Amino acid sequence: MQLIINTYGSYLRKKDNCFLVKCIPEGETEEKRFEVSVKKVSSIMITTSAYISTDAIKLAMDNNIDIVFLDNFGDPYGRVWHSKLGSTVLIRRRQLEICEKETGLNLAKEWITTKFDNQILFFKKLGHSRPDKENKISEYVERLEKIKLKLQQINGSIEEKRGEIMGLEGTAGRTYFEVLNFIMPERFKFNGRSRSPAKDEFNCLLNYGYGVLYSLVEKGCIIAGLDPYVGFVHTDNYNKKSLVFDLIEMFRIFVDQTVVYLFSQRKINKEYFDKIKNGLSLNKKGKEILLEALNETLEESIRYKGRNIKRRNVIQFECHRIANGLIQNSVSGKTEDRRQTTEDRRRQCQ
Repeated sequence: MQLIINTYGSYLRKKDNCFLVKCIPEGETEEKRFEVSVKKVSSIMITTSAYISTDAIKLAMDNNIDIVFLDNFGDPYGRVWHSKLGSTVLIRRRQLEICEKETGLNLAKEWITTKFDNQILFFKKLGHSRPDKENKISEYVERLEKIKLKLQQINGSIEEKRGEIMGLEGTAGRTYFEVLNFIMPERFKFNGRSRSPAKDEFNCLLNYGYGVLYSLVEKGCIIAGLDPYVGFVHTDNYNKKSLVFDLIEMFRIFVDQTVVYLFSQRKINKEYFDKIKNGLSLNKKGKEILLEALNETLEESIRYKGRNIKRRNVIQFECHRIANGLIQNSVSGKTEDRRQTTEDRRRQCQ
């Protein structure tokens, strides 16, 4: 489970082999305490002002539990992690070797194709549950299929084709969010993507959810031995975790589904958002609603490569698959056992 500290002034410390959390919930005067066994915690997420003891940090490090700090927009601005490398340095060497070769291009195309497949399957499911809108959604599916085909026909190196790839991604992204806006309740309609800050409620939830997802993908990279800063499609800049930006594309569907279903199930209202300069921010109640729903999504088991595993573990499995491919010099994943099948993706969107 993910231990989320989301109450202002909370205090986290060690008690025996447990984490002890103390806080005073908003609107109450009595302090509340609860304990969580270290064996049940996979990561700790601190999303607001809180205190944490060094004993609690050491307990987390000793048990391979990372501590992630998120800002008000859900973006991770720091993490506490043990100082050991995730795996052999050979992985990082191979990562650097192929990032400018056609092998690197093929790997990047595989990640983006996975994203497109996830989106197409999600659209089809949305269409089936909305008969009055199914024909229109089917038109968008055809547009995405054509973009995916163009992507698969690209050859060369990342350096040569980066602009073309990002252009296709941009076109696909606009198509994708047109559909999501099309199915939104009237009072929550939005006009494309907006970030830092979000201009509307939908993007506000999406941005915060993506922030949580970034931290999970970065953790997956670290454990697998991948260098989060050496990307393929996203270029290298100072302190930019380019590989995390590349890999997250395969998993955005987890957040997208969660946010769409929160709206469709009428679990979102305007009281969960605060107006700030040039946009909106998610308040404490809104964060609680989103994080609870997102954790439920990530804890659900899906069919993955012949077995049932939790969605959050798919991220780690994929990072290990990529790292193993780098070592074995077969990163293109051409064999059937090294790819997530369409059937797996269909189940992933359920």
